[in-house]
Amino acid sequence: MAKRDYYEILGLAKTATEEEIKKAYRKLAMKYHPDRNQGEGAKKAEEQFKEAKEAYEMLSDAQKRAAYDQYGHAGVDPNMGGRGGPGAEGFGGFAEAFGDIFGDIFNGGGGGRRGGGQQVYRGSDLSYAMEITLEEAARGKESQIRIPSWESCETCSGTGAKPGTSAKSCGSCNGSGTVHMRQGFFSVQQTCPHCHGTGKIIPDPCTACNGQGKVKKSKTLEVKIPAGINEGMRIRSAGNGEPGVNGGPSGDLYIEIRIKQHEIFERDGDDLHCTMPVGLTTATLGGTIEVPTLGGKAEIELPEGTQHGKTFRLRGKGIKGVRSSYPGDLYCHISVETPVKLTEYQRKLMKELDKSFREGGEKHSPNAKSWTDRVKDIFK
Repeated sequence: MAKRDYYEILGLAKTATEEEIKKAYRKLAMKYHPDRNQGEGAKKAEEQFKEAKEAYEMLSDAQKRAAYDQYGHAGVDPNMGGRGGPGAEGFGGFAEAFGDIFGDIFNGGGGGRRGGGQQVYRGSDLSYAMEITLEEAARGKESQIRIPSWESCETCSGTGAKPGTSAKSCGSCNGSGTVHMRQGFFSVQQTCPHCHGTGKIIPDPCTACNGQGKVKKSKTLEVKIPAGINEGMRIRSAGNGEPGVNGGPSGDLYIEIRIKQHEIFERDGDDLHCTMPVGLTTATLGGTIEVPTLGGKAEIELPEGTQHGKTFRLRGKGIKGVRSSYPGDLYCHISVETPVKLTEYQRKLMKELDKSFREGGEKHSPNAKSWTDRVKDIFK
């Protein structure tokens, strides 16, 4: 069977540029690759894949392309005296076309490369839980914390080798920090398992740092807590995490806020809630009561006959959140206290008062009347 025209296989004109040839081949290789075509139709896809690969190998080589353009298939067929047949470069054509794609995959992410070829990695992030009071969260504060840090080992001057000795180039990766594994069409690059990407082996490690070249210590860090911060929010301190590997950047420190339980207030977003105990007499007759706020004291005017559970709203007496334009509100929930440990005289007065209420009818207990009516409706 006569071979198809290479340009026709790739869907290109004879004036196609090198970049257009590479792009067309990538598209076909991805479409017909054996790994992507299983079961029925796999054989045909494999043939089309090989056909596209052959076309690319010929047209991506300037000399082979010139010979093909002049003599056709006879100019590149070794059996017909050409300059080199398909497969002369084997894996090379495929790797060249896809090198930039797979290079991004295997060299990307947290690791990278620098001049010496060694893999460099960003250090890990650290987390620090910081507990503050509700008042500190509302107003903000400046604080100091102690965090772990790494410093160059003074014994070995950061080399990791015992004084008087030195590190040697890793024989497994020849000092590059990476090794290559061939898997079918792909050449996979990974961190050297012997030197862990450093490119060096330390035969006689420093006893002070166990060959790491650094020792763990601690340092004091100034932290500014913004006003209005809430439970679970995090403050990022750039570069104060674990140091990078092989000169890579350090990770970050995240300070996670924990707010202590307050004796009086409960926070709900920017709002505050508190329960205010009120005596039976004050709730009955009404009057002015003082309630606490984070900024001092405020007054509430209780109307006569205030019921248990009544809620009063004090606008702007909550917390101004870090992303809020205005402070929240304070909700004061009234808790009417029942007198306890009464004297005989007080008992007598309460009984007389209760008798007076009963003689006055239902007007003194509107909630009880409503509740009784609802119960009657249920059992009708």
